[in-house]
Amino acid sequence: MAARVVQTFSGWRTMSCELDGAASAVAVSRDGSQVVVAGRNILKVFAIEEEAFVEKVNLRVGRRTSVNYSCSDVAWHQLDDNLLATAATNGAVVTWNLSRSSRNKQELLFAEHKRTVNKVCFHQAELHTLLSGSQDGSMKCFDLRRKDSVCTFNGQSESVRDVQFSPRDYFAFAASFENGNVQLWDLRRSDRCERMFTAHNGPVFSCDWHPEDRGWLATGGRDKMVKVWDMASARPRELFCVQTIASVARVKWRPERRYHLATCSMMVDHTINVWDVRRPFIPFAAFEEHRDVTTGIAWRLPHDPHLLLSGAKDCTLFQHIFKDAKRPADRANPEALCFGPRGDVAFAAKEGLSANDPARRALPGDRRNPFFFIRKAPEPYDASLTQQHSGSVCSVLNVFQRCDAKEKLNPLENESESFVELAQRYCLAGRPFAELCDHNARIAMELCRHQVAQTWLILKLLYAGGDASPSPALLPNGGIFCGKDGSSGLGGDGMSERGKSEGHGDGGLEEPNEETEGSDVENLTASVGLYAAAAGLYSGNGEEERLELLDQDTTTSDFPEFSLPPEAFALRHEIVDGPAGLEHLQTNGPDGPGSGDEDGTDEGMRSACQGKVGGSTAGLGITAAESVSLISVSQPLFGQTLPPEVFAPAVIAMLEFYAERGDVQSTVSTLIVLGEKASGGVDTLVQEHWYLSYLELLQRFRLWDVATQVIRLSTCAAISALNHDSTSLNLNCSSCRRALGAKGWLCDRCRRCASVCAVCHHAVKGLFVWCQGCSHGGHLKHMHDWLSASPHCPTGCGHLCEYT
Repeated sequence: MAARVVQTFSGWRTMSCELDGAASAVAVSRDGSQVVVAGRNILKVFAIEEEAFVEKVNLRVGRRTSVNYSCSDVAWHQLDDNLLATAATNGAVVTWNLSRSSRNKQELLFAEHKRTVNKVCFHQAELHTLLSGSQDGSMKCFDLRRKDSVCTFNGQSESVRDVQFSPRDYFAFAASFENGNVQLWDLRRSDRCERMFTAHNGPVFSCDWHPEDRGWLATGGRDKMVKVWDMASARPRELFCVQTIASVARVKWRPERRYHLATCSMMVDHTINVWDVRRPFIPFAAFEEHRDVTTGIAWRLPHDPHLLLSGAKDCTLFQHIFKDAKRPADRANPEALCFGPRGDVAFAAKEGLSANDPARRALPGDRRNPFFFIRKAPEPYDASLTQQHSGSVCSVLNVFQRCDAKEKLNPLENESESFVELAQRYCLAGRPFAELCDHNARIAMELCRHQVAQTWLILKLLYAGGDASPSPALLPNGGIFCGKDGSSGLGGDGMSERGKSEGHGDGGLEEPNEETEGSDVENLTASVGLYAAAAGLYSGNGEEERLELLDQDTTTSDFPEFSLPPEAFALRHEIVDGPAGLEHLQTNGPDGPGSGDEDGTDEGMRSACQGKVGGSTAGLGITAAESVSLISVSQPLFGQTLPPEVFAPAVIAMLEFYAERGDVQSTVSTLIVLGEKASGGVDTLVQEHWYLSYLELLQRFRLWDVATQVIRLSTCAAISALNHDSTSLNLNCSSCRRALGAKGWLCDRCRRCASVCAVCHHAVKGLFVWCQGCSHGGHLKHMHDWLSASPHCPTGCGHLCEYT
């Protein structure tokens, strides 16, 4: 065992010692002179000297140590310096008496729990009372003068993670559970708890009563939150909430500091943080000595806020001096910018930059104006640090709200309402793919989300084939065949005349110059695009400039009027692939088909194409026969759809684009609608991150039904499993306490109705609602009608029930 000394502070040192194994918990004696460290492979008592830890007693004695020595928790009685209790991983509760003269200090063994005991706790004022909480969901109270438990408290819930006696109420204790609930019990009543509420979204690993303020209970859970509850009020009320970076394993209030508490994490973070609950995002102090996860913390003396003891998985025991702690707030950036979910903008700047501006003076009680954080004066014991930290940064927070009048001008400006509207009106399943895309595109267009609407239409076009043409309402005025002036882009005689003048002047093909070549190539591309569009293909970017086929100096009045027949195009003869020569390209005369009989519509169109091809064959590098064959196609060149793998890279890039912009709603909605078409190309962890971000936003706006639908339709297995967590509800008969059978409303043992309506006094076989305060309830409609007229419980128990 090696000791390490760091610094000196008022006679005490920051010091540590190496342990024989990883520590699971630590506890301190009443006078602070000894500390016990417990773990799976260690159970020792150390004396705390001025310069080092000195091993005093090793409680793991004997050649063959049993599982009773494998400890998950340890407690030291605050009324007897020789009395210890440990919680074993095999379900045993063991007490130890250090005053025994023999090497074996074990005194009592209680083996009543069926699974691991997570916590043991002594009563502060009662010498012989010990409380335990186990993984089997029960809590047991032991009288050390007897060999068995006095009473058992069944939480009717999942495993118990922590139990703590109240320092102010003699008979009260709190228990935290795996399902996120916290229960308040009375030692005199073991049949049911006095109060129960949901404290965290996930397991609650630790709880601790405030040593001074009656009713303040701090809880920490897997949701990375530390919450302070007021248990003295009629209903548990959340007073403070601290956001950490990892699951909270231990919570301990700091002595003599009303708003300070210490926490350690269960994973990732090895630091012990001391928080001021009034500043929930930056720790007040941090101890970074441990190299692995900290498993146990304890303040050395009940009235000394400067000394903290800790054990960790790195097999070390530390005594921390508060002067040596790091202050993260002193190193934090005083400038910040944040956007609120309702469109508010908040920014923080140094006090010197904003305090001198008369336009930024704070008005009390008005959130729309800037307000200030005032730095507290140094604490008395930090008087020596006043000179050192006199330059601590103080920031001014400015909050600006959006004007309500502007929100009604443009739907885009109110992003929160647009988010809620899209979430509620989007259709993600239950219809064909094309209908889903059309519906979602229409909803996005109504809310001025034009880019999102276009995305849905493109997805329909890619994956729904020929059925994916956009609705006519979304096309430009006049249709896709309109030119700049609204006239038809397929003017027959004008086209023919231009083809005649460019392609057949002086009876032969001319060598095109640069100016003519560029114009012809552009117009040929437009012609091919128009024919392809008529055949149901996607072509070009839809610019109307490409649809202008007439010269700028040519007017349509110079040519006879041309109109398409009702069938658009007359039936053509069968096209011969790969003709041998150009004989079929000869024209009927110098005046073109426009001067022939009135039935020359088909001939006019062919002549128009002839003119275009003749003037641009050399520029394009293709033969006239190939050009005519291309333009004369009246069927799609490809199939209606392509394999989904062809579009997968572009679709994945689109999903990442929206995700990087923060629009996870569009990303997740598209991912659900596409299903296996695109989910296979996205990493599973990335998908899970997208889903969790979207679900968090839905829960912020209380869109619970939409969140449930997203979980149900999720393409990620980890997300789909969220609806299966904590879904079991154990029901017991209120008379014989036996678990109910398959019927759920009738006890198989005593044949009594388990749920009787407090209003009509009949058995409840359907939906049942009950008050968590008095446990009385009944039919949903009956209780709603009763409590809407009177707040008192219908049974006459006197409790003021609340229906929400």
